[in-house]
Amino acid sequence: MSSTALSVAAVVVAAGRGIRIGGGMPKQYRRVGGQAVLARTLSALGCHAGIARIQPVIAPDAAAFYEECLGDLDPMVRAKLAPPVPGGETRQQSVRAGLEALSGAGVPDLVLVHDAARPYVDFGLIDRAIAAGRDHRAAVPGIPVSDTIKIVEEETSGIGRVRETPPREALRAVQTPQAFAFHALLEGHRAAAEAGLHGFTDDGALAEWAGLPVVTFAGDPRNRKITQPADLIEADRAFGTAGASAPGASAMTQYVTRLGTGFDVHAFTEGDHVWLGGVRIPADRGVLAHSDGDVALHALTDALLGAIADGDIGTHFPPSDERWRGAASDQFLAHAVSLVRARGGRIDHLDITVLAEAPRIGKHREAIRARIAEIAGVPLSAVSIKATTTEKLGFVGRAEGLAAQAAATVRLPEEDSGTILDAQAETAMRQG
Repeated sequence: MSSTALSVAAVVVAAGRGIRIGGGMPKQYRRVGGQAVLARTLSALGCHAGIARIQPVIAPDAAAFYEECLGDLDPMVRAKLAPPVPGGETRQQSVRAGLEALSGAGVPDLVLVHDAARPYVDFGLIDRAIAAGRDHRAAVPGIPVSDTIKIVEEETSGIGRVRETPPREALRAVQTPQAFAFHALLEGHRAAAEAGLHGFTDDGALAEWAGLPVVTFAGDPRNRKITQPADLIEADRAFGTAGASAPGASAMTQYVTRLGTGFDVHAFTEGDHVWLGGVRIPADRGVLAHSDGDVALHALTDALLGAIADGDIGTHFPPSDERWRGAASDQFLAHAVSLVRARGGRIDHLDITVLAEAPRIGKHREAIRARIAEIAGVPLSAVSIKATTTEKLGFVGRAEGLAAQAAATVRLPEEDSGTILDAQAETAMRQG
């Protein structure tokens, strides 16, 4: 499987009833830290730049729960979601339903299968899953077992006689996401169903049965599955802490707030409109630019890139590249947003000031705010745009051009904290 042009999709298994945990609804729709468990899981996967499509599998009677859950999601994540498909009576049947739904147009090279009730999954674990799946075609995350395990022969009295004590060093507790070559896993599921086998509770086990060599890669002790009422309480506490809701980051991650700024200017030329904040505004002149010359989006793009210390707009979209001649600037901002989210970041606020004698933007202000909020996938309340003149001073005052300055506030996982936690997890793996 080539590492270039590798397409990745995810099947999220959310068809379980999950009512033993209490509360009158399946556990994947219970809210932790203000959001549904499933929404947090979908966000963690959907904000990862390497995952192009997500196929949810839900219970046939859970459509209302699922639709409510969608309200918690960023528009960028919702855009990656395929329509949900109904699951079966077993997990195995539900996974196959998701795989069959993905087998139409645009079949992925690699598929990740993940439990809806594991909202703690972070970008590091997803990265490892994709890499292991790419290199080995069938890979599952595992963590060493700290307790001694006994294989027992169950008796009617409930007392089990120990038959075997396997060596602890060879044991792994298996998690999700599990990664597979798509066609190989789909063929394995079809073969198992044809053979009348429906009891596989783990896709790694089904892949083993189908003859695929399965490898393990480093899991994450933090990637717990919500199964008991106490797990919900702990998740609510963990995700309720400041910054813990950022997609792709563990609830134990510490966050740091960063402020980035940007500035852009364009001279006027012949034309009948200008672009500001993704909105076409009629004017008696246009602007001289390689792209569409949207100073507001250019400044905002640089502000986001500055917040993550990743160069500037010219670094990512060189004006010497003919691909960007006349290009719409919304794709520049969308790219910067994706880079923030790929690092587990969260955009808190975007603020733009336009400096121009004309055109006046007052009547376009709300349309601009709405368009920027749509591109960036943030609430309208997180976008501010203002305008000012320069009291007839300078090139702006002489109406020779217009400019914009912007500020972007983002929260990013603190590198030192993440490094410490990753080191702790790696040490735990080595020590068993």
